[in-house]
Amino acid sequence: VQLQASGGGLVQAGGSLRLSCTASGRTVSDGTMGWFRQAPGKDREFVAFIRWATNTYYGDSVKGRFTISRDNAKNTVSLQMNSLKPEDTAVYYCAAAGRSSGSTSYFGRPATYDYWGQGTQVTVSS
Repeated sequence: VQLQASGGGLVQAGGSLRLSCTASGRTVSDGTMGWFRQAPGKDREFVAFIRWATNTYYGDSVKGRFTISRDNAKNTVSLQMNSLKPEDTAVYYCAAAGRSSGSTSYFGRPATYDYWGQGTQVTVSS
């Protein structure tokens, strides 16, 4: 299984970016797909996950600004990020878990996920 994240870059505060994660070796409709981020010197932070048909959940810091979605035909999961803030600056990782059942807190933990992409850098300037 390989996950390839893309779409990161440099953007001004208030701007938008769209990250994509393309999977090979598994389908994104199976299990749960998540996004996490990690800023320098900080722990990996939960951003969002999607499971089942349309069940989504977001971290408090991104709720209302970020949207996770899935394109089964392209086998891709995307993260639309709007109203970006400097504190959103981090390396963003997509991840895949083999199961869908479980609490929201369970899928908010990095250890829950079996596969990880290589990360894509997002930098938001003030």
